[in-house]
Amino acid sequence: MTRTTRYQGAIMRGRRILLICHREHDSGRTYWLIPGGGREPGETEEQCVQREMREETNLDVVVERLLLDERTIPGARVYQRQKTYLCQAIDGEARPGIEPEPEAAANYGITAVRWVDIDDEAAWGALILDDPITGPLLRRIRAALT
Repeated sequence: MTRTTRYQGAIMRGRRILLICHREHDSGRTYWLIPGGGREPGETEEQCVQREMREETNLDVVVERLLLDERTIPGARVYQRQKTYLCQAIDGEARPGIEPEPEAAANYGITAVRWVDIDDEAAWGALILDDPITGPLLRRIRAALT
């Protein structure tokens, strides 16, 4: 199935946002990002975000509103667009979830979750600050929240 848009959730708890850690099986490389993925046939955008949050973080969320609708960075391997939705957890405890798609699960696993203060960049750590996708995305989310 061809997916052109990544639907992702900025799960907020006050001014903290939930990130998930991916670890590539072959290289061992790790990186942090917000949870999300592609829409399944018959799903609305909101249903997709709710399903992805449950799969990847074990949280049930309410989708509050669209925060960002952007083209992805040039050279992106899968998605050409990303839509970021503001979410609030309504049930569950955040913990590493699963990647149910076999082709993705063969490449990486979700190994950790972490709440980070969206206003305190000094506490993000180098893996987030230096990441060309996640660091700038967190800054754009912060700007959209104000």
